[in-house]
Amino acid sequence: MALSRFEINRRTVLLTSAAIAANVINPMRAFAQETPRKGGVFNVHYGAEQRQLNPSLQASTGVYIIGGKIQEPLVDLDAAGNPVGVLAESWDSTPDGKTITFRLRKGVTWHDGKPFTSEDVAFTAMNMWKKILNYGSTLQLFLTAVDTPDPQTAIFRYERPMPLNLLLRALPDLGYISPKHIYETGDIRQNPVNLAPIGTGPFKFNKYERGQYIIADRNDNYWRPNAPYLDRIVWRVITDRAAAAAQLEAGSLHLSPFSGLTISDMARLGKDKRFVVSTKGNEGNARTNTLEFNFRRKELSDIRVRKAIAHAINVPFFIENFLGDFAKLGTGPIPSTSTDFYPGPNTPQYPYDKKKAIALLDEAGLKPAAGGNRLTLRLLPAPWGEDISLWATFIQQSLGEVGIQVEVVRNDGGGFLKQVYDEHAFDLATGWHQYRNDPAVSTTVWYRSGQPKGAPWTNQWGWKDEAIDKIIDDAATEVDPVKRKALYADFVTRANGELPLWMPIEQLFVTVISAKARNASNNPRWASSTWHDLWLAE
Repeated sequence: MALSRFEINRRTVLLTSAAIAANVINPMRAFAQETPRKGGVFNVHYGAEQRQLNPSLQASTGVYIIGGKIQEPLVDLDAAGNPVGVLAESWDSTPDGKTITFRLRKGVTWHDGKPFTSEDVAFTAMNMWKKILNYGSTLQLFLTAVDTPDPQTAIFRYERPMPLNLLLRALPDLGYISPKHIYETGDIRQNPVNLAPIGTGPFKFNKYERGQYIIADRNDNYWRPNAPYLDRIVWRVITDRAAAAAQLEAGSLHLSPFSGLTISDMARLGKDKRFVVSTKGNEGNARTNTLEFNFRRKELSDIRVRKAIAHAINVPFFIENFLGDFAKLGTGPIPSTSTDFYPGPNTPQYPYDKKKAIALLDEAGLKPAAGGNRLTLRLLPAPWGEDISLWATFIQQSLGEVGIQVEVVRNDGGGFLKQVYDEHAFDLATGWHQYRNDPAVSTTVWYRSGQPKGAPWTNQWGWKDEAIDKIIDDAATEVDPVKRKALYADFVTRANGELPLWMPIEQLFVTVISAKARNASNNPRWASSTWHDLWLAE
């Protein structure tokens, strides 16, 4: 009997996931003290274009991988995962948490030669973070003004308390600054600079050829002494994962980030001394696989149907047979890697139970028609990684066994984002939720109602729960850490119980990088960071 491609993938993973596991949990290789080498071109695998390069407007690893080298945030994370100043040198908060002051770095210029000042910070915060940026609009919900008493001081004023630690944990992803003089006239969303960004970072935008490559060159006027080391970065658009692996082996690429290759190729390259395959440098981007429900579809607004769908899918079987040691069973929107906020597994869960799934569908009035079909749904998987594609196919097959026919509709990155988060042209969607150090940064926005239409990775489900909205707002403005943790435990319990979306699998991203790369994976969000100290050994 011929094996399906799905079954072949399953057998391949069974053979290779254990082999790669030992490699991905090891630290990066240690090198003797070396003198950094100036020059060189660093070639990066870019698997899915998002039609946006400005990280002030779209929070996404697919944007940071490029825009994070060109634009800079106020704050980033150091090697230990602690906040460290970038465009901000220092900060402090009033005891009531309603006023936070940033003192900005002097002598920084934009790539067009204009000076960077507090006016840029104020404009970006009030017009981009608060109004447009996915995740940012919820984080800055109670931001009322940013005062600029002088060019090096930005004073953030809040209607309700903003915990300083929360803001500092958020700013590495949600704190990128854009130039006011470029964006202050016209429609911010339609500004052509969004695809040709101007920043203060170590690399200057050069060229973007859609479907082919993006180029950024060394910024000779960068504010960090002697940085950057590289002459150029080229992001090569390669949607075929096997082709990307072949180019890595041929030396045409140096890096494939964010689990961009097939699991079998990552295993094979992990045995090749020319590469390092590791989860290191991704600790700040723990991720969960999602299943998102569109409540505009009447059947999916019925919680019995959503619960039936969850019970119909054998998640432990999928993890064991397709992801292996790459993943573990998830328990909700806050993953177990969050030592400060993880509430434990004792919240509503949906273990595999086919009989229960069928009973719930019957109870909801979805009786089988001729041929056994109860319902037909349209599933859109994000094109980010092989695991998403496999998960979509597994969902399709699993739901077919309880009488739900699933049509899988595959798009490129921009098409997926537009159809799901802007046009809402989906019944089910699946992709990655990324947890970024604190639930208020990039997690609760998946549940908080009132998100701007079209904002990626936010609540675009047509679902609202006022009790959950209140808990989210209270937790985001609670300065007592014990009370914050309790609020988030309540949030997870309620969110899992209502099931507007499901997050049943936890993972860390895997990076495949040339062993010639130095200072790689040296902070918890390395692929998203500036790469000002990255260099290539000969």
